[in-house]
Amino acid sequence: MGAELDGKSRSGYTMIFVLLACQIGGIFLIATAPIPLKVLALVFSVIVLICWFGLYMVHPNQGKVLQLFGNYKGTDRTPGLRWNNPLYAKRAVSLRVRNFESGRLKVNDANGNPIEIAAVVVWRVVDTYDAVFEVDDYENYVSIQSEAALRNLATTYPYEHDADDERLTLRGHSSAIADKLRTEVQDRLGKAGVEVLEARLSHLAYAQEIAQAMLQRQQASAVLAARKIIVQGAVGMVKDAIEQLASEDVVELDDERKAAMVSNLLVVLCGENNAQPVLNTGSLY
Repeated sequence: MGAELDGKSRSGYTMIFVLLACQIGGIFLIATAPIPLKVLALVFSVIVLICWFGLYMVHPNQGKVLQLFGNYKGTDRTPGLRWNNPLYAKRAVSLRVRNFESGRLKVNDANGNPIEIAAVVVWRVVDTYDAVFEVDDYENYVSIQSEAALRNLATTYPYEHDADDERLTLRGHSSAIADKLRTEVQDRLGKAGVEVLEARLSHLAYAQEIAQAMLQRQQASAVLAARKIIVQGAVGMVKDAIEQLASEDVVELDDERKAAMVSNLLVVLCGENNAQPVLNTGSLY
């Protein structure tokens, strides 16, 4: 790959006055000079007229790639009205920060589940030589390679993992996934003279054909997790109750009665509906 060169240019405002003075002088010589000098003055006026085409405007955060008969002569990044060789071909390249949002891609994640995924890539051109001469169309190159990097990322990581799986997931580790996406996109776009400032997922969901099944799975996982917490809390409460009854000599229970009490308390504490107690008005035994 080549490298961007600094394109030297002159102030266009200064050249306007110089060319205007030369143009007026040439017209004056054509009108007043002898015939041999008139021919020279005419040639001089034509050259000055051609030099007017050397004026061009460079906007802020813009570069003008200069070429002479196909040869790269540099990039002019100086904003304002500039002048250079009128034979130079001048191509404008925007250096502003731009966004690219991919469409919703349908791919399979690392577990083989079909998902829909999309991303937003923030980028800008930092090397105009690579952007213009190393790739055919750098804007189209950015869009295609960004989507290719997104597809590759989606197939590398699962949408979500089970409880015993410690891998990165697209859904659970958004910051880490964004960093990896930015790195992969930058690796692909570096040859086009593009710097990737940020890359983040803008859409992530299961594909429609499995969305309902995965929703039921998520709901079941949430119910199991909640039940686990309830059971852990209920066991702790039963333990505390039995220990407190024993320590304060409220009642003395044998193993069979303790088992019955534990069973009853767990039913009361873990049940979804309110318990309907049955009062025993007779002897405990």
